[in-house]
Amino acid sequence: MAPSILTTAGGLLLLVSLSSAQIRGDNLATCTTNDGFGKYCPTTCGVTDYMLRYRNGVEDDLEDMQRQLDTIANLTQGADETIVYMKDSAFAAQKTSQPDPYHKKSTNMLDDIVRFEKTITAQEQQIYELQSLISSNERRMTDLKQLSIQLQQKCAEPCKESVEIQPLTGTDCQDIANKGATTNGLYYVKPLKATEQFLVYCEIDSFGRGFTVIQRRRDGSLDFHKDWIQYKNGFGYLSPDDTTEFWLGNEKIHLLSTAVTMPTVLRIELVDWEGNKRYADYTAFSVGSEVDMYRLQYGYYYGGDAGDAFNGFDFGDDPSDKFYTSHNGMQFSTFDKDNDKYAGNCAQQDGSGWWMNRCHAAHLNGKYYQGGRYSEKDAGEFGFDNGIIWVTWHNRWYSLKETTMKIIPLSRITAGGGQQAGVKQFAGLS
Repeated sequence: MAPSILTTAGGLLLLVSLSSAQIRGDNLATCTTNDGFGKYCPTTCGVTDYMLRYRNGVEDDLEDMQRQLDTIANLTQGADETIVYMKDSAFAAQKTSQPDPYHKKSTNMLDDIVRFEKTITAQEQQIYELQSLISSNERRMTDLKQLSIQLQQKCAEPCKESVEIQPLTGTDCQDIANKGATTNGLYYVKPLKATEQFLVYCEIDSFGRGFTVIQRRRDGSLDFHKDWIQYKNGFGYLSPDDTTEFWLGNEKIHLLSTAVTMPTVLRIELVDWEGNKRYADYTAFSVGSEVDMYRLQYGYYYGGDAGDAFNGFDFGDDPSDKFYTSHNGMQFSTFDKDNDKYAGNCAQQDGSGWWMNRCHAAHLNGKYYQGGRYSEKDAGEFGFDNGIIWVTWHNRWYSLKETTMKIIPLSRITAGGGQQAGVKQFAGLS
């Protein structure tokens, strides 16, 4: 391979020399001397003289280079042969020699050591995490011990009722007032047909009248969107200071209004957002049993300045408005038990329970609107009134601020009026 390289190099050098010699000496162009050619211009003769002068030295250099190339080629060939020999020897050794068991065993031991080191590192991390968890649990246990000590100290003190309940009891609040009670507050009552006593709020005025409160709306803090069972049992809270909202429960109202020898009067007290107050009384009031779906019945409108909304109202939309919005004789309806006279479900549309017809002119369990004003859009897609309304006093798009429903024997209703306050605790109805 080396001789061919030298031949090619020599040929190229000769070719370049001959190419330069193509310029003739009689050329008319100006001749510029060059140190490389001495006094000669690069004519054919000048190039020949230059080559003859340096030819021997160049040939000697080329021969030296040839010898070096040969040496390098020989060394390269020896290295290639050595590599091949080494590969062949290694392959033959692998095929013929037996593996060193001690070397293999030591290699396995090293692998095991590396693996054990990794396992130990992971376990140390787990131990650190467990130590942190133990420290956290110890702190929590210390906090629990301190809380336990505080509870033990508190339990060592005599227990007191969180709600003040008056000691007198009776069949209703008027019976309790007849026994000498003079304070508004929470009392236990047990109507004649009741199997057990239950808690009520009694208003006892200076004339000795005992009103049993069955419903209270004050500030919208209680959602009256409840199902049949909740309206049956009652919901909300009874408070000695009369600051909370509640529905006493249809079953209790039934027992209170039917287990009496004297007709019962239902008094409805209303307050609007301007602070004005009105009331309406209905005599011979009663609520039927659950078998009859807690049907509302009363004898007649006994009086008051709020108007007789229970008798229905002519809204001017249809001649039958008054008939289909009266409440006397209506069964109670909730969103999950529809007993109204409408093809749909008035209670579901209004989001509360009430003695619905188709649907109503009075609704004291309706949605609570802060400020009182609401629109037909607020009332839902069907446009039914769903606020706290008594349309004989305010129009259908005005929701009242406060309402109270309470009962008292007819024989006591003609006396004066008045209210007193109690203490600030409360008891749950549900």
